[in-house]
Amino acid sequence: MPKECTHLDQVHDVAPKTPDGCEECLAMGSDWVHLRLCLSCGHVGCCDDSPNKHATKHFRKIHHPIIRSLEPGEDWGWCFIDQVVMEPAPGAP
Repeated sequence: MPKECTHLDQVHDVAPKTPDGCEECLAMGSDWVHLRLCLSCGHVGCCDDSPNKHATKHFRKIHHPIIRSLEPGEDWGWCFIDQVVMEPAPGAP
C-alpha cells in the first residue's frame, strides 16, 4: 500500500510571502534553482538543488511539514516528515 501524508491538517490557504523568489536568497543577494512554497505559512524557499537549500532549512527550523512546487507547470507537493510526494499538490490553484 502506498504511503500517505498524515499532515494534511497543517495545509492552509496561503499566498507566497515573497512571490518574486526565495525569501532568504533575495535578502542575501543569492541565486536559486527552483522555488518551493510552505503550505503552512507561505514561506518561499529554494530547493535542495539550490546552493542554500532554504526550503529544507525552513522545515528543519520551523517544522512545517508540507511544501509544493512554485515552478510554472508543476503541480506536486512533498511532505518532509512522511517522505511522500503528492500529485496534485494539496491546496494547488
